[in-house]
Amino acid sequence: MGYPMAQHLLEAGHEVALWTHSASKAHELAAKGKGTACATPKEVAQRADFIFFCVGDSAMARAISVGKDGLLDGVRPNSVTANCSTVSPAESGAIGAMFADHGVHFLDAPCTGSKAGAEGGTLTFMVGGDRGACERAKPFFETMGKRLYYCGAAGQGLRAKLTQNLILANLMQAFAEGLVLAVKNGVAPELMLDILDNSAAKSALITAKAPSILKRDFQTNFSTKWMHKDVGLALEAAKALDLPLPLTAITEQMLRAAIAKGYGEEDFCSTIRVLEDLAGIEVKS
Repeated sequence: MGYPMAQHLLEAGHEVALWTHSASKAHELAAKGKGTACATPKEVAQRADFIFFCVGDSAMARAISVGKDGLLDGVRPNSVTANCSTVSPAESGAIGAMFADHGVHFLDAPCTGSKAGAEGGTLTFMVGGDRGACERAKPFFETMGKRLYYCGAAGQGLRAKLTQNLILANLMQAFAEGLVLAVKNGVAPELMLDILDNSAAKSALITAKAPSILKRDFQTNFSTKWMHKDVGLALEAAKALDLPLPLTAITEQMLRAAIAKGYGEEDFCSTIRVLEDLAGIEVKS
């Protein structure tokens, strides 16, 4: 997702310092505008007043932000760094405290919209941290997305994002169970989808994912392994509050089962195949 996000900033005419684990991608993108490919995150920070990064998990976020040659080693005074990844709120808070010790701002700013949203510039950002820093960064967020929600203090953006992904994961599990049940009972999947689309069970997620399932196209927009990671983070947050989330706990196990079956790198709608295997049927056109 980071590649198209950065590309939108370049297309808007901004000077953008770029770094990624795949150096060739940074050089490729730099040629599309006023971009500079950097050797380390530190070098990016030395060149930028506003920094955005998007990585897979908490360990990656820590490594590029406060690790060796990380962003913190090169941050400019009064700069704003926004973590657009979905990571542990506690870990993000610890990283943010280190940035604050250096007199600079750190925002948790996870986004939703998956690959298509990043490519189309239609992402939604949920931001936690200093409101003034959020307002300063707002024009750049708006170049990459269509909506920006300020959620409150540090960590609140991540807590909102985890809630959203928890609901998405549970909706997908419910949809998979229902569709497998319908097909096992002899109801045509296209008919069932039309009924759902014209009932109180209508869902934007189902509308978006159902065609791919029927075509057996599990090309990744948001992978099973990352959804499993996010649901796990939501369960950790609930545990800290002594809050039971029984449905989500089952969904987490089904996502784990999908990973065990080898579907971890595929889109999270591929989890329907776990139930299909159990039912001995396949949901397709």
